[in-house]
Amino acid sequence: MICAVVPVQNEADNIQSVISTLLLLPVDIVLPVINGSTDRSAEILTRYPPDRVRPLRFEQSLGIDVPRAVGAACARDMGAKTLLFVDGDMAGDIGKALLGLAEAIEAGKADMALSDCYPADEFAPRSTQSLQLCRIRELFNQTIGLDYLGTASPSHGPHAVSRRFLERVPLHELAVPPVTLALAARAGLKVAIGAQLPHCVLGSPDKGRGHARRIRKTIVGDYLEAFGVYRGKERSRSLNGILFDGYHHARRFDILDDFLRNRVN
Repeated sequence: MICAVVPVQNEADNIQSVISTLLLLPVDIVLPVINGSTDRSAEILTRYPPDRVRPLRFEQSLGIDVPRAVGAACARDMGAKTLLFVDGDMAGDIGKALLGLAEAIEAGKADMALSDCYPADEFAPRSTQSLQLCRIRELFNQTIGLDYLGTASPSHGPHAVSRRFLERVPLHELAVPPVTLALAARAGLKVAIGAQLPHCVLGSPDKGRGHARRIRKTIVGDYLEAFGVYRGKERSRSLNGILFDGYHHARRFDILDDFLRNRVN
């Protein structure tokens, strides 16, 4: 079974394109995780066949990446063998890339298949801040012995994981994507590039400089945590006296942990 988890928060302008793309693929079940939405996203999702599109709804915002963990728990309990993660605003022409990610898992080539969002020089980021972030991603991949990943990251673009991944990596950690990469490497799971998908093709809307700045701080902090986890040291989001929080403080780990406990019980 192939499942897709789609975090959704006020994505009425894009969610139809994302769901339509997924339904054209051999995806058995799509799990939109609606959280903190105040627009028509939830109503739009009721238009799809309930046997294939099964929304999960939270009135509160769960925070960045937390919906992935929620959806992954449901997909695992449903018996999913392959799980795709696709953001609800990725309205670009990404169907071929999603298929490549799923096929890498289905064929046993990877337990974690990532998108390479900067596959060639012409697609390289231009801003100094983005280049610095890519350097951190590249350094981390080198540190964990996966140099061939380049700058690929579970924080950027869609990716896919296997059943074995879901059984080896604590679901709670899916809320901090780079940490899952650290744990996958420590567990000896197979990690590969499953798709060449330039950032400009994702179709994600520009949400302004303030949002971009907070996202960068979130991801830097996530990678600082991941370095600690990989090295078996204490987790920290600080470097040289600077705390890299971004949106991390808004992640509702309390709701996530309650949700996971209730599924176990």
